Formats: sequence, structure tokens, C-alpha cells
Amino acid sequence: MFYWQIFWSFFKIGAFTLGGGYTMIPLIEQEIVRRRRWISGDEFSETLTLAQSAPGAIAINTAVFVGYKMRGFKGVLMSVLGVVLPSFTLILLVALFFPSIRDNEIIMRVFKGLRPAVVALIAVSFMRLLQLKNFKWDVVLIAIISAFVVSFFKISPIFVILTAGLGGIFYYLIRRKNG
Repeated sequence: MFYWQIFWSFFKIGAFTLGGGYTMIPLIEQEIVRRRRWISGDEFSETLTLAQSAPGAIAINTAVFVGYKMRGFKGVLMSVLGVVLPSFTLILLVALFFPSIRDNEIIMRVFKGLRPAVVALIAVSFMRLLQLKNFKWDVVLIAIISAFVVSFFKISPIFVILTAGLGGIFYYLIRRKNG
């Protein structure tokens, strides 16, 4: 019975989220932290950090971490299957019918109407991250500087990521030496 709850919770998250992983964060938090109370807000913050730093999609990584915490490998299987199945089914249907809907004006308007909702969900994710107890403003500053450098100076995001990672290592070493 509990496996069905894990599957269904992540299926809803996967089914009602458009626009990628960051738009899923408020839904994941609502379902996993607030509604089901499977993990605390602090655990969610830690899980989100791990999910972002691990390779792969943030929703799948979060599903893996939560599923494993709840019920081990079977929990992972159910949570990942739940979050992936809606997208997989939708992509399969779009691929089957794309030639006939490609130029459909109604479909194009639906997608244009969804764009503001996607932006709003990303903004909600950002606002919720700001409310976390262990949130640090220096992280936001680094993100803003990184986005600015990539956008305006056309520096490779890979270089920015490596630089930020090395900066984090040096920061840790300096704090450890002084602390």
C-alpha cells in the first residue's frame, strides 16, 4: 500500500509540472514535506542540494533520494517510475501526433499560455528557497554573477561551474584553517 502512495505522489508531481525540474520544486515540497510529511523542510533542502549536484534531472534525483529514504530500492523504483511515466507518456503521444498538430494554432496558443505559468513556478521555487533556515545570500550572489558572466561575456558555463567548484573548495579550506 505504501509503495502505491510513493508512486502516486511522484506521478502527480510528474503529471502536473511543465517546464522542467525547477518548476517541480514547489510541487515536490508541497507533496513530500507539507502534505505527506515524509521528510522535514531541512531534509528537503539537503535533498534538493544533492539532487542539483548529482548528474541527471532534479525531479528524478529527488525521487531517488526520497524513495530510498522511505523504502530503499523498492521505494526508488516506485518514485522514479511515478515521476517519469507521465512525461514519457506525453512525449510518446506528442511524437505520434506531432506531424498533425505541428501547425495547429490552438496548440501553439496553449504553449504560449503555459510559458508565464512556468516562469511563475520557477519564481515560487526561488522564493521558497529564500525562506529556508539554512539559506545563504552568498549563494544567490554567486548564481547572479554566474548568470551575468555566461550571458554577457559569453564564457562557457562549464568554465563557470568549474571555477565556482574550485572557489567552494578554497573557501572551505580557508574556513577550516581559520576556524
